[in-house]
Amino acid sequence: MADLPDANDGPRTVTDGYFEREVRLSRESTAAFLRDLADQIESEPRLTISTDEWKIPFEFDEPIEVEVEFVGETHRQLELELEFEWSPPEDKIGVS
Repeated sequence: MADLPDANDGPRTVTDGYFEREVRLSRESTAAFLRDLADQIESEPRLTISTDEWKIPFEFDEPIEVEVEFVGETHRQLELELEFEWSPPEDKIGVS
């Protein structure tokens, strides 16, 4: 499980609706989170992202979308975004 630090207890499982959180981590904590995430991605098509307050279990399909955005003006910024999607199985239809 890829854990993000949080001060609250009692995780709430998020499985529907809309949920967004932003956290700020040290380089060391970010690297540990990314290693845990990479291990999950490599081992099976299932992730769990969590803090002490919430957790999000998620099954995903391939491909995984990776977006890189760079802004090189006075406020330089590099943004990396990973997008995991799940597609429900399609209904099979046939003619007999």
